[in-house]
Amino acid sequence: MRHARLPIVVVGSGVAGLATALAAAPAPVRLLCRAHDGCGSASALAQGGIAAALDPHDSPAAHALDTLVAGAHHNDEAMVQWLTAEAPAAIAWLQAQGVAFDRDAQGELQLGREGGHGAARIVHAGGDASGAALVQALRARAQAAVHVQWRGGVDVDALLMREGRVVGVRTCDERGRHEQVEASAVVLATGGIGALYARSSNPPGADGAGLALGLAAGAAARDLEFVQFHPTALDVPGHCLPLITEALRGAGARLLDADGNALMAGVHPLGDLAPRDVVSRRVAAVQAAGGGVRLDATGVDGDWERRFPTVLAACLAHGFDPRHAALPVTPVAHFHMGGLATDADGRTSVPGLYAVGEVACNGVHGANRLASNSLLEGVVCGRRLGEGLSHAAEPVVAGTVRVVERGPSLPPAELAVLRELLWHAAGPIREARSLRDAWHACAVLAEAGWQAQLGKALLRAMRLRTRSLGAHWREDRGCPS
Repeated sequence: MRHARLPIVVVGSGVAGLATALAAAPAPVRLLCRAHDGCGSASALAQGGIAAALDPHDSPAAHALDTLVAGAHHNDEAMVQWLTAEAPAAIAWLQAQGVAFDRDAQGELQLGREGGHGAARIVHAGGDASGAALVQALRARAQAAVHVQWRGGVDVDALLMREGRVVGVRTCDERGRHEQVEASAVVLATGGIGALYARSSNPPGADGAGLALGLAAGAAARDLEFVQFHPTALDVPGHCLPLITEALRGAGARLLDADGNALMAGVHPLGDLAPRDVVSRRVAAVQAAGGGVRLDATGVDGDWERRFPTVLAACLAHGFDPRHAALPVTPVAHFHMGGLATDADGRTSVPGLYAVGEVACNGVHGANRLASNSLLEGVVCGRRLGEGLSHAAEPVVAGTVRVVERGPSLPPAELAVLRELLWHAAGPIREARSLRDAWHACAVLAEAGWQAQLGKALLRAMRLRTRSLGAHWREDRGCPS
């Protein structure tokens, strides 16, 4: 008698998880996420769009070159070539899923330009609300798909393993009740680590939980030291700060110091549109010297409520009007280039365990992600992974199930301490002594929670890379290698 196929378990409801779940049809999928409605992902907050060479004067090869330059050539070049070649088809697929991209008066897709890009190739939806538009369309498709079973309001806090293979997950609901879910494969699509920093553009759920779970199961990691800092978040009190999209600088906004001088003059040939690590270090250096940085967008033309509704609403909520006055800005932790090491098909080093999106590292971003390549990666890698799993033969594994737990969470006070440690020691500018001291402090905190254990792993990678590369800048030995 043939038994019903075990489901593919996808953990996470951002773009990468949704693309994976949709592409896995007709195989059964259980999509698990912390929020009941699937909201709260970093994908939904993404203001930048998706990079794709769609202009007749552009090409995937030019897109690939910009990606490699931004990544300090630490990228996996084959993955970069594949990603940029797949980008136009990804836009077409998203349109077929119901994503309404912004168009000009002639009905053509509007193409914007962002930092590190040599051409206008950024497709947006809803102005600066691209991530929300993508998540909304894909979530509607997933919730209507007969092969996808959606379960919100649960945290995956452990993996089930049998004979060295991941065979399921353990969930914990809001009442603390646990449930074990067997699976033919487990896909972690849990996002990044930005919320572990005191100043972040990420939502609270981007806390590295999936990365910590994979590491606990013995999965290999890659490039953990490479954390991207976005140079322009609104400089207001708080932990998760409103992002000021790079597209504003692409539309003519300028970064100024306290005296009104052009901040990036003479720093980089691309000026305000230099790669994010360069701009973030410059802003951080000015702040460290006691100065302030402002973004002057008063010269940006057009209808703000149509072009930049998210930025406008966030600024007005904090008492600023970007149409009439310059904005105080600060760098924030934004994206993790490192993660669980995967191959091109999303496999980790642990059989049965896959990773996709920001929690994964397949080498495509190198030492510094090119703007608007993250949603692109989530879509194309998610589709590739889902399609591969839909045809995979289900393994037969006998033996006793072992529960591999992530471990207890840090209490709120200790978590706040960890965030400050990482912000000051593992921020845009790093040096040996502060990294060492932060590692020792994390070692003490690690007894209390998994976040500090993950902090130790991040700091160890940063200490081991003693020379600067991409977003990892060592002030004590700051010559790029």
